[in-house]
Amino acid sequence: MIEVFGGYDRTCAGVSRRSILRAGGLALAGLTGFPRLASASGLDRSNETAVIQVILDGGPSQIETYDPKPNAPAEFRGEFRAIPTAVPGIAFCELFPRQARVMDKLAILRSLHHTTSDHSGGTHWVMTGYPSSDATPRGNERPSSGSIAARVLGARRPGLPAYAGIPRTPRFGQAAYLGPGFNPFSLDGDPATTAKVANLAPPEGLSLDRLDDRRDLLAKLDRLDRRRDASGMMEGIDRFTAEAYAMVTGPAARRAFDLSREESKIRDRYGRTSIGQACLLARRLVEAGVTFVTVTDGGWDHHSQVAAQCRKQLPPLDAAIASLVEDLHDRGLDQNVLLVVWGEFGRTPRVNGTGGRDHWPGCMSALIAGGGLRTGQAVGATNAKGEAPTDRPLRPEDLLRTVYHVLGIDPAAEFPNEAGRPLAVLNQGQPIAELLRG
Repeated sequence: MIEVFGGYDRTCAGVSRRSILRAGGLALAGLTGFPRLASASGLDRSNETAVIQVILDGGPSQIETYDPKPNAPAEFRGEFRAIPTAVPGIAFCELFPRQARVMDKLAILRSLHHTTSDHSGGTHWVMTGYPSSDATPRGNERPSSGSIAARVLGARRPGLPAYAGIPRTPRFGQAAYLGPGFNPFSLDGDPATTAKVANLAPPEGLSLDRLDDRRDLLAKLDRLDRRRDASGMMEGIDRFTAEAYAMVTGPAARRAFDLSREESKIRDRYGRTSIGQACLLARRLVEAGVTFVTVTDGGWDHHSQVAAQCRKQLPPLDAAIASLVEDLHDRGLDQNVLLVVWGEFGRTPRVNGTGGRDHWPGCMSALIAGGGLRTGQAVGATNAKGEAPTDRPLRPEDLLRTVYHVLGIDPAAEFPNEAGRPLAVLNQGQPIAELLRG
């Protein structure tokens, strides 16, 4: 039985990448013209920038991470001490000792904020740069930043996806009206326990020779009039088909996704945890030629027992992010790979009656590293209780404008939506001047 339609981790058209490959499937996608974009994602952009975005899904507390308030009353400051970092005057939560030591390679944004306290609405905002029209959106109304990068830039090496999601398609990380070919290629399984990605081989019973024959036959059947496809759906399926064929028939993706190729000491340094191995895999992917990787780390919705939850989650995150930053520097990738770590909002400054913190879009923190940006600084500040920005208030649009600046993407570039109306990549915000060089 061919599985075609499914749930959230599917394309906007309801067709999943996994299902197409499982179906032997380049057959289904090939009907839309495999050869047209066969080289579109194979451009050699080896000297250009890539992005690793780490989404802390659920909304991490700014106070328990990058903006501690040691002089606030106990019900605001929480249970943890603030520790100094490598940059005088900047402190982190005591559970981030390794990141504190590499603060000279980081920039912390402490004054990010927006106006929605809904998980879905907040995530849509940070993933796309746009608030949603629905208070609780169910899918992408605008393309995610990763999908924009895939559409504009493609992958930097043949045989690799332009955009990848680890360990799954991120919430609101899809392509909307750009078409399903610009959705992320997603890992199937926990990178801490599954070293290989599924579906990087032809389906059982379908040899590479038969796959080539099927590709050639279906190319000859391509007679669809694409001029009527204002949504970009057909072009998107073309792009996916081209990438899928290259990944299935070539070794590049299999090598990049294979964590067993890493030395044990490197894997240990990142941590044999889901977030640790996900960040290591993200480094492997951008080094191999993927342009945009989004890592999702869940479980940050700490409505109760925030201290206990942070004791479990912050040390693995600390090891993962610090190791990734050090690794990028050691490999000479720090100028070309931009790292962004953030969630959909912050947490209430006052601890609630169950020892947790609730949703708080009034201020949130983000970590930036690499990408040739200026580091060793904190940009923006919040008041003494971590309630609101007091200096240099920033919005998600400003951070995403900075991402697009680093990638060389014009935010004024327009793409037609389903109705054929041209919409800009991003029409609000400015690149964060403090991060830019020259």
